[in-house]
Amino acid sequence: MADTVLMAGTRKGLWVGRSDEDRREWTWSGPHFDMEEVYSVATVRRRDGLRLLAGASSMWLGPRVRTSYDLGGSWEESADGGLRFPEGTDASVERVWQLVGGTGDDVVWAGTEPGAVWRSTDGGHTFALEQALWDHPHRSEWGAGFGGQAFHTVLPHPTDPDSVTVAISTGGVYQTRDGGASWEPRNQGIRAEFLPEGAQYPEFGQCVHKVTRHPSRPERLYLQNHGGVYRSDDEGGHWTYIAEGLPADFGFPVVVHPHEPDTIFLFPIGSGEGRYPPEARARVWRSRDAGDTWEPLDDGLPSQFYVGVMRDAMCADDHDAAGLYVGARNGTVWASADAGETWSLAVSDLPDVLCVRAARV
Repeated sequence: MADTVLMAGTRKGLWVGRSDEDRREWTWSGPHFDMEEVYSVATVRRRDGLRLLAGASSMWLGPRVRTSYDLGGSWEESADGGLRFPEGTDASVERVWQLVGGTGDDVVWAGTEPGAVWRSTDGGHTFALEQALWDHPHRSEWGAGFGGQAFHTVLPHPTDPDSVTVAISTGGVYQTRDGGASWEPRNQGIRAEFLPEGAQYPEFGQCVHKVTRHPSRPERLYLQNHGGVYRSDDEGGHWTYIAEGLPADFGFPVVVHPHEPDTIFLFPIGSGEGRYPPEARARVWRSRDAGDTWEPLDDGLPSQFYVGVMRDAMCADDHDAAGLYVGARNGTVWASADAGETWSLAVSDLPDVLCVRAARV
């Protein structure tokens, strides 16, 4: 049977869980990087095995990207933190909000606060700024959500190394198809509910919370907005609202099933009235038809749940029988070995969970 690794990044360090294929019993190590905020984690499958990456921020040393080649047993730190703006740039990296493997064995992408995207060609040890995006004329008008201004989504195209789709709060979705030489906004149809009536569908400026897609259908994107859930069937050229049937259209994460490109998962919460689930019931909502219909999944999840789930605190693994994971702001992580049908508690009493990632070992 295959093993499973589960990473949980928190406001006070990283925990690494191990289980077998049943994913019912877990052993944990941690905290790694004690007292550092871990906003991003990644599992990257490469020719030398499964790599773990973590983006941690120390109040004394600043942000660091760390890599483990032995499932968290030891960690290598990127040179000088790995992310430094070029000389003469009046900015410094505050947090690493996203880490993801790219096309090519040693390509790693990062998204940061302030809003910048970076690419590494040496496995995450050093990073180069995507200068054309940083110099984009829209950047001076990008805002910041309550969590800060962050490129929280980086989606390298699964087969075209010149194509990358990114998203920022608040600014919206942008895409390059020429290897980063130019970037264009891809927000048509996304509503910015916080703008005045008549101005709610701008070219950019939307508070996009998360975007995902399945590698077998890269043209289809799913998006959780600040008020709204959307699907695009032309790689962001136009977006269609798909939140009918949900108890709320506000939330942060959106996750696609690893083997079913039409199956997606959300964790809706209240917006202004309370950042916890409707009726204070922890429920993951699933669509098996690309957002046309929705159903709740809550078998084993708590019935009293007054906390939210952050944008990267829900994920799927890549087992043949797909697992699903939810990390919460009360320090719990919930695991499902059957794609959300049933749930069990993987760990509790952690600090505020910011991100989770899992993979088959």
